[in-house]
Amino acid sequence: MKLRSVAAALSVVSSSILFAAPDEAALREKVAALLAQMSTEEKIGQLVQYSAPGAETGPATRRNVEAEIAAGRVGSILNAIGVEQTRHYQKIAVEQTRLKIPLIFGYDVIHGYQTIFPINLAQAASWDLAAIENSERIAAIEASAAGIHWTFAPMVDIARDPRWGRVMEGSGEDPFLGSAIARARVRGFQGDDLTNPESLLACVKHFAAYGAAQAGRDYNTTDVPEIVLRDVYFPPFQAALEAGVGTFMAAFNDLNGVPASASKFLMTDVLRKEWGFDGFVVSDWTSIRELLPHGIAADEPEAALLAFNAGVDMDMESRLYLPHLPALVESGAVPMSRLDEAVTAILLAKARLGLFEDPYRGTSEEREKQAMLRPEHLEAARDLARKSAVLLKNERSTLPLRKDAKIALVGQLADTQRDLIGEWRARGREEDAVTVRTALEKAYPGRVTYALGAKSMGDDRSGFAAAVAAAKKSDVVVAVLGEGWFLSGEASSRSSIKIPGVQAELLAELRKTGKPVVLVLFAGRPLALANVLDHVDALLLAWLPGTMGGPAIVDLLSGAFSPSGKLPMTFPRNVGQVPIFYNHRATGRPFDPAKGPDKWKSQYLDVPNTPQFPFGFGLSYTTFKYSDARVASPTLDANGNQRISVTVKNTGRVEAAEVVQLYLRDVAGSVTRPVRELKGFERITLKPGESREIVFTLKPQDLAFHRTDMSFKPEPGKFEVFVGPDSTAPKIGEFTYRDPAQN
Repeated sequence: MKLRSVAAALSVVSSSILFAAPDEAALREKVAALLAQMSTEEKIGQLVQYSAPGAETGPATRRNVEAEIAAGRVGSILNAIGVEQTRHYQKIAVEQTRLKIPLIFGYDVIHGYQTIFPINLAQAASWDLAAIENSERIAAIEASAAGIHWTFAPMVDIARDPRWGRVMEGSGEDPFLGSAIARARVRGFQGDDLTNPESLLACVKHFAAYGAAQAGRDYNTTDVPEIVLRDVYFPPFQAALEAGVGTFMAAFNDLNGVPASASKFLMTDVLRKEWGFDGFVVSDWTSIRELLPHGIAADEPEAALLAFNAGVDMDMESRLYLPHLPALVESGAVPMSRLDEAVTAILLAKARLGLFEDPYRGTSEEREKQAMLRPEHLEAARDLARKSAVLLKNERSTLPLRKDAKIALVGQLADTQRDLIGEWRARGREEDAVTVRTALEKAYPGRVTYALGAKSMGDDRSGFAAAVAAAKKSDVVVAVLGEGWFLSGEASSRSSIKIPGVQAELLAELRKTGKPVVLVLFAGRPLALANVLDHVDALLLAWLPGTMGGPAIVDLLSGAFSPSGKLPMTFPRNVGQVPIFYNHRATGRPFDPAKGPDKWKSQYLDVPNTPQFPFGFGLSYTTFKYSDARVASPTLDANGNQRISVTVKNTGRVEAAEVVQLYLRDVAGSVTRPVRELKGFERITLKPGESREIVFTLKPQDLAFHRTDMSFKPEPGKFEVFVGPDSTAPKIGEFTYRDPAQN
């Protein structure tokens, strides 16, 4: 069979099978036939990923990408922007190379493509899995129309240190919530059929434990016991795999002495052999080359050897596989079977995307134009921004604002578009973002006076006087302050997590006017707010809310919608408490605040152990009453289920959403167990006076954990049950798990 006809045959299979019910066996057969026609050099070319020139998102060496593609030395391009560029590169691949194998185009579509949604941590605060899934569906529709096939998302790293800037990309500190969101994001990107030209291949990252970087400093080393890896950091990756994620990305960090990009334990033993993953693994940007400064590789060939044999299939911008793998394969250091395994996985991904049938996946300039910023996309972004905001304080019902209120609007962040859309903005344009000032002036015509007051950074206090003057002439102050977009994201760690600049001083001056002060807080991470809380009557955490952030915030300020967000990360009192998270393990000397001071307990001398705001916390414009909480049975048997129920009633005067949360505590285990763990949640919306019974069903496997021998199973014993609006929920009962086989 001629080489060209092999690719053509695969195209026919794609046409007849992929768009109907993809036949995995047939795909594999055709990929194997194509693989058999490839030279070693052509195989290695499929392992190479370059960035489009001028669009690098990390350190890179420029070269003639078109010439490399034409020579068959590139399998993937990242950061190619738009239909014109992606079709240009693809045409070279399918018309000028010997085997006509299409490229796969990757891009960081993190929280939207051109319609930008709230940052991922904010979305997690919605606890609304359907809305999160829909946000990724919209992102896939827009990005695929621009020629993108593959997104480097979702980022599912569990993060418990807010100093780390990349907390903004993830879902917070909890593996249960993080796993649920990981599944939703994969479903949103990939849909039911990857051959659908509006789908994106997802890439779950960063495997593994990148979120545990020491001192919260990006790219730093991590030391995580295997039990903690398996109980805390692995579950969201496993959830993504269960949802069908097609690719994994190796992490930057050194994990327990071995950089992830050289970890056979992670990439082969766990991911492939234990979990059965059959997709491909891509390195993070230059992470294979970084094995040299890590000190685990002496030279470039050794770095390539370590990474590839560990299980990293595709080299993102390190540019080490192409020059060094040929000799390593020839010498036998890299088995041909390993090379074939990697190339097969990459070709299968391309086949599953339908690229052999249509390398351009139906893209056109017209489709690209029509896909962006559709009204329904903007409305979805506005809705998710509303659901993501968290009301942290509201004394004397300062919010919502009266319809006739005269408002002093203060702060640089109230009138900037770039800060709304945050880091990792993909193709989001600041000119499309609607500011708080624009939205508030529209909602309260003639009743808003804007004053800069202070910028989000720096020590310029020259605007204080004008802000104070505006406050004195108004009924209420709305101060939009916090972190600018550039203070969170990759390579944006902070040693201080206070509100930057002189913004806290500005709040203190506004407080002196005697007028109610509302703080709308922009942030990409949990902040230490002790120095501002006493200066505000209400605090609405808006995060970095996206393209439609301004209208969404005004919807909440005006009372058109009630805040319903719940924190996905604990907010510390100060940075000295970090890392702080709700599901910590018990200590032998726990401090009990109800018993008062006791020197010989685990505590601080200068601050309470408790956080400023706990995981799961968030206020509303209404009140909810929890009643009739019940644990159905005093026991749970190995083959049974446990039913836990509670009735929730809206006892206020406005319709609002509540997130009902279920936590368990394993009282005694063979290893120390967390003081409580999230095991269920349900977001409900209730009208005034409306009640609803919420039922959670637990299975024995929901009680399982890893033991010292790494076995994963539940252990007989007592479990305490907590149900309520946040992680401090009261105990409502207990039950005993019984398993005669383990007694």
